[in-house]
Amino acid sequence: MQAGTFSPIMELRRYTLHPGQRDALITLFDREFVETQEAVGIEVIGQFRDLDAPDHFVWLRGFPDLQSRTESLRAFYGGPVWQAHRSAANATMIDSDDVLLLRPGHPDSGFRLGRDRPAPGNGAGGIIVATTWHLRPETEAGFPEIFETILAPMLGDAGVPILASFASEHGENGFPALPVREDARAFVWFSRFPDRTAYERHAAPGLADALRPLLARPPEVALLSPTARSRLRG
Repeated sequence: MQAGTFSPIMELRRYTLHPGQRDALITLFDREFVETQEAVGIEVIGQFRDLDAPDHFVWLRGFPDLQSRTESLRAFYGGPVWQAHRSAANATMIDSDDVLLLRPGHPDSGFRLGRDRPAPGNGAGGIIVATTWHLRPETEAGFPEIFETILAPMLGDAGVPILASFASEHGENGFPALPVREDARAFVWFSRFPDRTAYERHAAPGLADALRPLLARPPEVALLSPTARSRLRG
């Protein structure tokens, strides 16, 4: 199907789970929480295993705007599917509050994805790499332009594909029952590689030096393996 852009508002959600519970949550999520969220206007963009953190589950969902986000979350979490399965889902989790609320760094820098997703049982393959840069307060406003004009070309020259890039959204969280990291000043970009070896072969010379004055702390890099039903996949 034709690709569309996802989404003007996006959540990057990282859950810490009880040991050995990740596959149980993924099975439940992929069976019960994909189409049922989309039925109330939520775009389920992707869900993943973190390859370096066996008890972490990472997923992305998008919304047309902040008001729609509030309405859709109220509809889903107040609806029958979540009510029926929330105890089983919550039992797998230690922490579900590590959430970044994001918007595209530029109007055309969101994900472009087809509307199809794998049917149950189809493997996704490849890895998605999510890189989070935590910015100094004085560099946040101008950073998307720095990324587009300086850093993205450096990455391109090194053969790193940029799928999408996002900056922190500082609008009000209209659904406080699900907290977000309101103090975050983050810039997150995503790339795709066939495997870890291919990822490790690509590095942009000089990128670390270019970033050092702009960041408040070291980058976070997550190598993500899509679940069988993730729309975003390697």
